[in-house]
Amino acid sequence: MIQNNNILITGGAGFIGSSLANKLLPNNKVTVIDDLSMGDFSNLNSSSNLIKIKGSVTDKDLLEKVFDENDFDYIFHLAAVASVADSVARPYETHQVNFDSTMAILEILRKNKKSIKRFIFSSSAAVYGDEPTLPKQEESIIRPLTPYAVDKFASERMVMVYNNLYKIPASATRFFNVYGPNQNPNSPYSGFISILVDRLKNQKPLTIFGDGEQARDFVYIDDVLQALLLIATSDQSLGQVYNVGTGIKTTLNDLIRFSQSNLGKVVDVKYAEPREGDIKLSISNIQKLKKIGYNPKYNLESGMKKYLDYEFHK
Repeated sequence: MIQNNNILITGGAGFIGSSLANKLLPNNKVTVIDDLSMGDFSNLNSSSNLIKIKGSVTDKDLLEKVFDENDFDYIFHLAAVASVADSVARPYETHQVNFDSTMAILEILRKNKKSIKRFIFSSSAAVYGDEPTLPKQEESIIRPLTPYAVDKFASERMVMVYNNLYKIPASATRFFNVYGPNQNPNSPYSGFISILVDRLKNQKPLTIFGDGEQARDFVYIDDVLQALLLIATSDQSLGQVYNVGTGIKTTLNDLIRFSQSNLGKVVDVKYAEPREGDIKLSISNIQKLKKIGYNPKYNLESGMKKYLDYEFHK
């Protein structure tokens, strides 16, 4: 439980960041930095405990100013260009957000640790690449296929180096496919589920890149928040990297069938050529995370029912 702390969330107006901020806001001071390229401050609950800063984590002067004016207990570094395709198209620009910003924050902390209790970096299951062994364990072979995946892995490794060499208390997460309220289906960074739900709501065709038999580990946002708070507060998680998922395999075609059946709606599916850098199968092993108390509350059926109810009855 995190209470009466000063917390920084980068990317805090985005899907995961705003969900985390809203959970922490009643009992903590929360500062959010976001350039609003993906998120929106309207995702955040109104609170006197909230400070909103529009700006980029690539702006070192801004970061220095924020850290000079605050003594943060917890830092959740969620800001990223989360689109694999965007990283392929703009490798250097996305590198600045996905790696350089991590280094900038770590250097500020190295020079002045203040009272930081934990720095939590959000990495991605993309780091595993197309190595075929499933499910993915934290010690599985790493075979990144895109600039996005390379930057995420390099960042999480650097976070561990700063934990071990410079005593910056840090942990990292590898998110699998997160879904839930406040995802923007019109964003190029959106997950498949939010796009599917948007197409069902608006009776628009859905494009799948590939045959739809690619499988993912879809994890509901509430379970992701549970994992983040456990990792932030556990002594055992210090200097560790954790998969965050459910361990359950679901194909995109199965997901479409379930959603159509649940809603009594049909979506026109168009299949296109697979995108460069896309991975066929991605399933997590979550035993390491379970050892510190993680217990996912939602399988795909219960999570999707909650999400669909929110989207169609809000």
